[in-house]
Formats: sequence, C-alpha cells, structure tokens
Amino acid sequence: MKYNALKGMQDIFSPDIYIWQKVEEVAKDVFSAYGFQELRAPIIESTDIFVRSIGETTDIVEKEMYTFSDKAGRHITLRPEGTAPVVRCYVENHLYNLPSPQKFFYSGPMFRYERPQAGRFRQFFQIGAEAFGVGEPKIDAEILSMLRLFFERLGLKGLNFEVNSIGCEKCRPDYRNALLDFFSVRIDGLCPDCKRRFDYNPLRILDCKVDACIKLREGSPRVTDFLCGECKEHFNTLLSLLKLLNVPYVVNPDMVRGLDYYTRTTFEVTSKDLGAQNAVAAGGRYDRLVEDFGGPPTPAIGFAIGMERITTLLKSSSNHKIPVPKVFIATIGTPAEEEGLVIADRLRDKGIWVEVGYAGNSLKSQLRRADRLSSAYVLIIGDDEINSEKLKWKKLSDGSQGEIAFTEVYDFFK
Repeated sequence: MKYNALKGMQDIFSPDIYIWQKVEEVAKDVFSAYGFQELRAPIIESTDIFVRSIGETTDIVEKEMYTFSDKAGRHITLRPEGTAPVVRCYVENHLYNLPSPQKFFYSGPMFRYERPQAGRFRQFFQIGAEAFGVGEPKIDAEILSMLRLFFERLGLKGLNFEVNSIGCEKCRPDYRNALLDFFSVRIDGLCPDCKRRFDYNPLRILDCKVDACIKLREGSPRVTDFLCGECKEHFNTLLSLLKLLNVPYVVNPDMVRGLDYYTRTTFEVTSKDLGAQNAVAAGGRYDRLVEDFGGPPTPAIGFAIGMERITTLLKSSSNHKIPVPKVFIATIGTPAEEEGLVIADRLRDKGIWVEVGYAGNSLKSQLRRADRLSSAYVLIIGDDEINSEKLKWKKLSDGSQGEIAFTEVYDFFK
C-alpha cells in the first residue's frame, strides 16, 4: 500500500530545510538583540481560548479550526495561530508580575482547514513575537524596525510595510455605525459570510477576499477618519518614529486584519512576488486580550511571519546557499577504509562535514558520488597512500590537487 501526506500537509527536507534553518537562525539573532526570549507553548490548547480571542464569527473559528473532544470530553483545538497560546501562558504563569515589557518569540506549526493553494497549507509554520506591558507607540515602531532588520538580514528586498490604526473601544462604535449605514443598502450583493458579518462585526467585511465584496466596499468609510484623539495621537507618533528609524511604510486605511482582538496599530509586510496571498508578516496591537483572559489590563503587540512564503521568496532569489560536504573520503581496500574512517571521525569532531565511500563501491563510483554531492574536496586513500603515509587531495571547484601527510590533514582543513 502506498501512503501519501494528507492534503494540505507537506514534508520539509533538503534543500528547502536549509532555507528554513537559515530563517530561524536569523530570527533568533535579530529578535534576541531586541530582548525577545523564546517561548514554547503547546500545539494543542482548549478550544475556548481561540473562540474568545479570535472571535466566534471569524472564518477561523467558524470553518477552519481542527477541533475535537479528547477522552475526558474536553473540547481541544490544534492551534490556528500563536498569539492566544502566548497570552494564555502570560496570564497563567503570572508573568505580568515581572518587569515590563515582557517580550517573547516563538516558532512552530499552526493548523487551519482551508483550501490549499500557493503559499497556504493546512499545516503551516510561523515565527512570531509578542510584547506585553507597554502602551506607547515607541514599541510599535521598535517592532516594525525589528522586522525590517530581519528581512534585510535575509537579503529580501522590495517588501512593502503597510500600517493602519483601527481605533479602540472608544472610537470603534462610531466607525461601526458608519459601516452599517454604508453596507445596509448594499447587503443584498454581499457574499453569505459578509451578510452574517454585517450583524456581528461589519469591520470584517473589509477583510473579505470575494471579488463582489471587494467591489461593493469601494468608497466605504475609512477608519482613520473616526479615530479618537488618543488613537490619532498614537498613530501620528508611530508614523513619525518610523520616519526617524528609516522604516519605509505606506498608510493603508483599508487594512483591518481578520482577527477580532486587534486594537489601534495594525500592519502587514507584503510582496508583489507572491500573487494573491502576498502577506509575508502581519500583526498589530491587542490591548484588551490579556484582560479578557483573566489578567490585569495590559497593552500588548505582536506579529507572525509565514515561513512558507519567506521560503518561496528566498528560493526565487540568489541570497541563499545550500550547504555541501567539505570533504569526501574515497578509499580502496580495507586498510584504507579503516584509515579513512579514523580521519573522517576526527574531522567531524572539528565540526567539518565529511562523507565517506562505502564497501563495494569502486573508486570511480565514489568520485561520481562526491561530484553529485558537490563536495569541496576529495581525499583518496589506497594501498600506496597507506604505505607512503600520504594521501591525495583534489579540490573539485578548480581541479587543483596534491599530496599531504596523514598527520597534516587536520591543519589542512582547519
């Protein structure tokens, strides 16, 4: 019987895995420089935390979550996003008692049951970061600057930083009423999902990807026209700080984000090279979520980066190198095999990637394998080399070659 990966799932292996490892390595280096510490939360959480945080009427909760009952009858869910588990951890472990801000980053798989397409899987991976305890726009600007540095370190160019403010509980009601007035005469043309959103959360109509709804919302009220004084000041200060930090940005007043917990600052990093699914990273403020989870009033902000989409961008660029073996040891005869194995073991102890030939393979087939692996050097050991205590080396990139004593091998590759 032949087994296949489930629809919407993918195996990640060489050469793509090296790109993934590079992205994770750069993220750890950059985020650590900004004081973010790694946090590893469970993949499975109580369903309630996602319903409460994301919103009952969102597509994620209504259609996309992998939810089931365990043997104790509890409703549990494979996490569809990373913020809610981090907030749950922050509140449960009373991390709000520590000095603010508390800053964390995470990476790992998320799960949503949706139609697989380019850049979108049912099991997908994200790198995210969350900062708790600071309400001023200074940390918003720091996070966007951190994202800019992260993408620069990866060598990604041509990305668009889009920012917006969706207000707070003070100014949102007026904007909601303006949207209700606008869409009330257009409701018949909305998709079934947006007709339902009209009653529960009309802001989410602005996030719909259906062509008919996109056309119908042309000319809709803009949230930036309804901001209260505090939200307007917060947003204007953020924009001035982004200019100070040389973070390029455009204000996108139509960007509201698809999750209910966002307040004030929202942002996306997009690429024109990704087609319709063009968001590489996205996030914003969620100043009420900690309190909703039973913690004290705590301002917070975070974002998530899509690993699959970054991998797609890096694969289409020339800014990454796939690791190859440093040394391939080709041997002829049992004594040579044993000597080659000892040399390989000592070189590996120094952190050098070494591959060796195996019994039954001719010298020609071993050299062919070294070439296919793109090994930097080949060492050749046979009876003559054992007797002379010197081995032959060859550099495959330029064909240069020579001899070195067995005792000089380690210094040669130092």
